[in-house]
Amino acid sequence: MENSLWFIELEAALQDDCTVDEIYAICHGRTLPEALRLDVWQVCLGVRNKIDQLAQFNEIYDLPFQVQLRNDCEEFVNKLGNEDEDKVSVVCDLESILTFYCKNRNVVYEPNNGWVELMLPLLSLKLVRSETYNLFEAIRDTYIPKGCAKNGTVFNVFRLLLLYHDPELCTILDTKRITPDCYAIGWFQTLFASTCTLPVVLSMWDLYFQQSDPFLVFFLSLIVLINQRDQILAMKGSSKEELTRFLVNMPCNIEADDVLDFCSLAQYYSVKTPASFKRDLFSVLFGAQNSATETSIVSQALCLPVSVNELIENASMENPHPEAVRFFLVDCRPAEQYNSGHLSTAFHLDSNLMLSEPEAFQTAVQGLLRSQRNAIDANSNAGGEHLCFLGSGRLEEDQYTHMVVASFLQKSTKYVSLLTGGYEAIHEYFGEGMVDCLEDHDPLKCLVCNRDRQRYRGGPTKGTLNNNNNNLFSKLSLAMKTKSAEVREKLFDYISNPNAAGAGAVGGAAEKHVSRNDRNGRRYRNVAPVFSIGEDQEDDDDLNSAASENSATTPSGSRAYAQGGIDPAENEVSIQSFLKGSDVIRYFKCQEVHLNGYMYDSYLIVTATHLLVLRELEGRKDRARIIVRRSLQSIVKITAKKRHRDLITFNYGYPDEENLVITDMDRFLIPNASEATELISRHIIKQT
Repeated sequence: MENSLWFIELEAALQDDCTVDEIYAICHGRTLPEALRLDVWQVCLGVRNKIDQLAQFNEIYDLPFQVQLRNDCEEFVNKLGNEDEDKVSVVCDLESILTFYCKNRNVVYEPNNGWVELMLPLLSLKLVRSETYNLFEAIRDTYIPKGCAKNGTVFNVFRLLLLYHDPELCTILDTKRITPDCYAIGWFQTLFASTCTLPVVLSMWDLYFQQSDPFLVFFLSLIVLINQRDQILAMKGSSKEELTRFLVNMPCNIEADDVLDFCSLAQYYSVKTPASFKRDLFSVLFGAQNSATETSIVSQALCLPVSVNELIENASMENPHPEAVRFFLVDCRPAEQYNSGHLSTAFHLDSNLMLSEPEAFQTAVQGLLRSQRNAIDANSNAGGEHLCFLGSGRLEEDQYTHMVVASFLQKSTKYVSLLTGGYEAIHEYFGEGMVDCLEDHDPLKCLVCNRDRQRYRGGPTKGTLNNNNNNLFSKLSLAMKTKSAEVREKLFDYISNPNAAGAGAVGGAAEKHVSRNDRNGRRYRNVAPVFSIGEDQEDDDDLNSAASENSATTPSGSRAYAQGGIDPAENEVSIQSFLKGSDVIRYFKCQEVHLNGYMYDSYLIVTATHLLVLRELEGRKDRARIIVRRSLQSIVKITAKKRHRDLITFNYGYPDEENLVITDMDRFLIPNASEATELISRHIIKQT
């Protein structure tokens, strides 16, 4: 009786020109009766009263790719098993609809683009061609994301979603180099019509169109992976090809009776995802226009981005839904910036500690997790399972924030996001009301307030700002943006496969270029070889003291000038000309890392006898200054951080009887650092 009542109610509503919302209120996501499916789909897709567009078709089949299109249509229909007399009719309708679509939209048909498979559920309704065409066009326009192709933006977005909800599973696939476009193209191109049985697709589309949510395909795809999670984990030792085949065919296991639960789970995960995912990415995936900037932001994102609007609205939400997203905000700016203005709900985690004081950083992380748990237990507005990290909004500093985020992802922490625009976005959001909305806001010290009135030089160290010659808070150069992408790529590798990253890097147990037991290379009688390469034991106190002593007698950033006899005023060079010099054996794009944690885009150059560093001059294309010139013989040790294998320290000094005296150091973040250190160590040995 209950089923009959909603069926009668739906039939009556369709006669009264009902809306999509009214249909959903009646059906509640149930599978539609076959007799009413067409009417409901037409209402949900907005084509119920649409004109016959195929009336404009001149029935001329003369597209450059017509033969390919016809062959694909025939091959597809042959697989359906229709009677011979039906095949001709189906192929004709299929080719006509797709040919007119190409001409009407001025688009090119490509093999395996999903169009033919997408037509199957529509052909099964046995409609007139004009109705079939209108449904096909509406589904393509409304529900198929743009860029469903190899390396498409849609798959970068889906990876971020998987990383947010199941970082361990994402890491396994990343380690295998299995990106979503390897297995999910058919899912997104056809809304699962290419992999699921026809009854499953019809039931799924019934619920899909009632939802009127084009993002549902992302969460349906997420559920496909999560439901097969145990099998995927069990296959992590399999080959890439074998695992990819398994992933592609996973939706085949869905049965018609599973569809309701399948879609309900997808809706649950949708609620557990920041609303920014849909709101800010809609134009990228479904909008009429797609800017290169938006696409680039998605492809380079380290984790799921969250907008400042959602963050502030979320913090002020009263009586939220029990399953709604609640953020725990982590402010990763240096202490002096945090103390000059912050949100009252923010937990402070100084990202500089990660490199300068690793033990203190780990202690702070444990405090963060305890505070998060306490806030959740107390049902505080500041408490939530979802970690949202906040940087300054300045790329040069936020690279440290990215390292912090990467460390959480590497530990498979769920619900990790990054605030788009950082503190600058919060500052701009509140505008003149920031005095009432930010804690401890000091306009005299706030960097955002002062950016147009004063240029800060140098960087914070031990709670104060150094007034040195390094223009830290200048506008971001193109070179820095490029370098940031390189660093982010290395962070992806660090997240997905930290052990592998360490195995081939300097200091790994399997690779040691020079040891104390080596007999060649003794330069001093009765003294062990002074050059070695290994791990940094996270204790730089002696080294920092030595560097500080040298820094005390020379201007900041000029230690190497004093050591190498370089006059900075006379060492400005053309980068390209210098790199092509006959004495240059190899060069590596890198970042020079100062003791206070700040980085500068540089080139590490190896010659037969020296190690040189060019630091790029901001705003001056192809110009740099030689800031380091070290004799290879002065290098006594090369170390890599245990937790950051690409962070390389060159130690300089000399042997004093049986002791090794470290007099100075340089530190660099070098992508593929093992190549650089192996080359340098080889040439150091040649000097002995």
